Amino acid sequence: MREVQLGSHTLRSHGVKVARTHKHDWLILLLLAGIIAALNFIHPFYRFVGKDMMDDLKYPLKSNTVPFWAVPIYAVVLPIFIFLLFYFYRRDVYDLHHAILGLLFSTLGTAVITDSIKDAVGRPRPDFFWRCFPDGKDVSYNRIAFRGLIFNVSSSLVFTLNRIYLIVMALQVYDKWGNVICSGAKNVIVEGHKSFPSGHTSLSFAGLGFLSLYLAGKIKVFDRRGHVAKLCLVWLPLIAAALVGVSRVDDYRHHWQDVFAGGLLGSVVALFCYLQFFPPPHHVRGWATYAYFRAMDECDRTTPANNGAGSLEAGVDNQETKRGDEAEGQAFMEIALADDCHSHPEDMESGGRRHS
Repeated sequence: MREVQLGSHTLRSHGVKVARTHKHDWLILLLLAGIIAALNFIHPFYRFVGKDMMDDLKYPLKSNTVPFWAVPIYAVVLPIFIFLLFYFYRRDVYDLHHAILGLLFSTLGTAVITDSIKDAVGRPRPDFFWRCFPDGKDVSYNRIAFRGLIFNVSSSLVFTLNRIYLIVMALQVYDKWGNVICSGAKNVIVEGHKSFPSGHTSLSFAGLGFLSLYLAGKIKVFDRRGHVAKLCLVWLPLIAAALVGVSRVDDYRHHWQDVFAGGLLGSVVALFCYLQFFPPPHHVRGWATYAYFRAMDECDRTTPANNGAGSLEAGVDNQETKRGDEAEGQAFMEIALADDCHSHPEDMESGGRRHS
């Protein structure tokens, strides 16, 4: 399979055209952003929290190790910066546009799903007690003053008390059903009901997981040459996302189940969004977008082949576009065998290993 440089398909020459082709996708992104904003104004489900449950929710209220404003920086801005580096190297506008579009779909789609589940579940955070009772007391005291209170001890004896008596009555802050009645700030309490799943973790895996898939395809991790260094490079974004999830448990902002569910959610969404624009990283065509190969096929149909082998390869490529992945992999193997027999050094590999 030839790795052709489409030098004429740059951001300046085809950027606007590609963006217009996907204008509806960009409009959907704006819709997703609006949904995220709306979900933040919805009060989460007020889940029942009894007195006995409070014993498991008394972890200290700490600050965030990873602040929320940092999540878009490492989950969105950093991957886009890496996408730009690959664009300056290959000048492929399809790769840049689809990578950014897929990344934004991954993160915004994950945010919508995460916030929707948060509002629907309303699970209290591990530090909910201190959000509910900032003073650390789940009992309030009401002082009631009585003046000139008359106690009838008996029909023949009446004591008149002219002094002021302070009667201190302890009132439990739980309703008749045993549900807690919080005295803390409303916005802090509302956030305390958004534990499941972890938003930091889901967005981290949505962005960095997409970046990991992108790197795996670009550097051809699964080229069967056994370069473990490539695999380590692909692991780095995933390790960073996992550490963010661990920090959420260490900060007592989430239960471990929240982090696990968030990581799984972000990873699945990232995989689906990536496969919308790119072949799987282990595929022989996994180093470029589907649009790239369609443009290359158009170039093969309009440009005369240099030799018989090139014509044969172009014809096979056109057939592969219409076939499934299984037939496509078999066709590429046939091309590789034909290239070995005819020894064409100008053809470049895209995943499969050549034998000299």
